[in-house]
Amino acid sequence: MPGDPRPIGVFDSGMGGLTVLRALVVRLPRERFVYLGDTARLPYGTKSAETVQAYALQATGLLLDQGVKMLVIACNTASSVALYLLQEAWQNIPVIGVIEPGARAGVAATRNRRIAVIATEGTVRGGAYARAIRKLMADAEIVQQACQVFVALAEEGWTDSPATQAAAEHYLGPLFRGASAPDTLVLGCTHFPVLADVIRKTIGEAVALVDSAETTAQAVAEALTRAGIESGADAGGDKARFFATDSPQRFARVGAIFFGRPIDASAVELVDLRG
Repeated sequence: MPGDPRPIGVFDSGMGGLTVLRALVVRLPRERFVYLGDTARLPYGTKSAETVQAYALQATGLLLDQGVKMLVIACNTASSVALYLLQEAWQNIPVIGVIEPGARAGVAATRNRRIAVIATEGTVRGGAYARAIRKLMADAEIVQQACQVFVALAEEGWTDSPATQAAAEHYLGPLFRGASAPDTLVLGCTHFPVLADVIRKTIGEAVALVDSAETTAQAVAEALTRAGIESGADAGGDKARFFATDSPQRFARVGAIFFGRPIDASAVELVDLRG
């Protein structure tokens, strides 16, 4: 079969979604990707649902102009408030968010039916994880914790600093003490996987840690197969193109933390979604 050589579009409010792109590149080595980081307007997590929906429509519009065959919302906040809007707006291509795959993995991992979710203010406020988990496990006990400071720490590259350790203890320490503590923690923000080591030190080894980047990559692979739009062969060359709405230099520098490999700033194209 010749396959479908069109790229997959991925967007986030900034660089955190590069953890999803990283997992996608590993899981789908034959595919190409176009990544958009809306760095001029981050973070999405503190903005209203209506604002995030408008930003998401603009972002996906740019990706569709690049001829993508699928859209991946690599942002928990945007997934929580804009997934169904985008699925309705672009019915001709699959649109995948990060929340449902993360919820499925959390439900599969728990043994005591107690699941904790850490995310941004917007994701926690919207309650999308709780709804997705209860749809799969109606009697699950769910606790959500907004960890907004984690976003800034991750973007500064402070993955194991005293400040990061203090923040982890502040946010997570009270949640994981006692016999009734959750046995599963879902990382409900794409920034958080780079802080996994500090988070693990705080919650202990017995707690299952769910990274929605990995589970989203699996969901994308399954959606490609269902739609029959997998790439037929590895075309070689660069696997991803990058767009940013502000400071390509900072996008490349900070983005390398999340992507796990260097990003050439000269290859990051500056775009304006407002025009």
